[in-house]
Amino acid sequence: MAQGKGLSFFERYLSIWVALCILVGIGIGWLCPAVPEFLRRAEVAQVSIPVAVLIWLMIYPMMVQIDFSRVVDATKRPKGLALTLAVNWAIKPFTMAGFAALFFFTLFRPWIPKDLAREYYAGAVLLGAAPCTAMVFVWSYLSGGDPAYTLVQVAVNDLVLIIFFAPIVKGLLGLSQIYVPYLTVLLSVILYVVIPLVLGYGSRRWLLGRKGASWFEGVFLKRLRPLTVGGLLLTLVILFSYQGGKIIENPTHIFLIAIPLAIQTFVIFGLGYLAAWFLRLPHAVAAPAAQIGASNFFELAVAVAISLFGLGSGAALATVVGVLEEVPIMLTLVWLANRTRHWFRRFETRRELTITRG
Repeated sequence: MAQGKGLSFFERYLSIWVALCILVGIGIGWLCPAVPEFLRRAEVAQVSIPVAVLIWLMIYPMMVQIDFSRVVDATKRPKGLALTLAVNWAIKPFTMAGFAALFFFTLFRPWIPKDLAREYYAGAVLLGAAPCTAMVFVWSYLSGGDPAYTLVQVAVNDLVLIIFFAPIVKGLLGLSQIYVPYLTVLLSVILYVVIPLVLGYGSRRWLLGRKGASWFEGVFLKRLRPLTVGGLLLTLVILFSYQGGKIIENPTHIFLIAIPLAIQTFVIFGLGYLAAWFLRLPHAVAAPAAQIGASNFFELAVAVAISLFGLGSGAALATVVGVLEEVPIMLTLVWLANRTRHWFRRFETRRELTITRG
């Protein structure tokens, strides 16, 4: 993340806190396995309720900023939506399959048995076919994304996911049938989008009417930022505690799985972000458009991997590795988006001058 005046102590040294939370989570999972086991009992359809609560804390600061009068306006600017859909559904699943096949079947052949490589490949494909639903609101917020436009982008992708996820996975994995846990999809959308959206809308209207716009924007929104960072750090602790034992027991395969998944994340973000620059999209639309494809709907990927291959399978492990590496990598991409904001200001300024002279 960009550093500067006004950043809190946690934000200024966020990379250090992220590393510490990862280590704490791994330590809890390894030394106190009863803790993540207790947290796992609070899961419904593979959706963790404790994680959902933390995601509310992270998402709420963005949801409360959404001016619903601008949501309709967002639908009138189709370039960002078209870019998101093209990257997520015409490119991302297939690049993920390509990277996974290259690494698991060829480059890592000396270290990964053939049968296990197939399972790792399957897990990677499941991640590649499931673009992000919830966490993109966090990445968009941290990179100054347009809240209304991000909401529209996520909503449209969720609708497309329901239609295309199963056919893409069946085609890439050569399966005749695939069970899509629609309860997981529905519950995730309700928990991660609908509930924080309703809370944000209701509190926004109440606070604006009671306190006024100047207090709302100048005081209230500034006080909310620590919620996002705090929720993010606690989420890291929980996610890594779930797999602390596996990370300690099998670090080599965890590392090998992480390599193609990480490359895929950077490549997809780069493609989307550069395409947004060529399309002359504003940075507030470009950043979340690229971030949606780069991050994943990991609840869906994990649930399908377990249903198809089993809880202890390589496919399930690969989807979990995707969960573990997503936050550190996406924070890096948030930092990159913030550092390159001036790329978009330059051509926007030129466009304004052209319009003025015309």
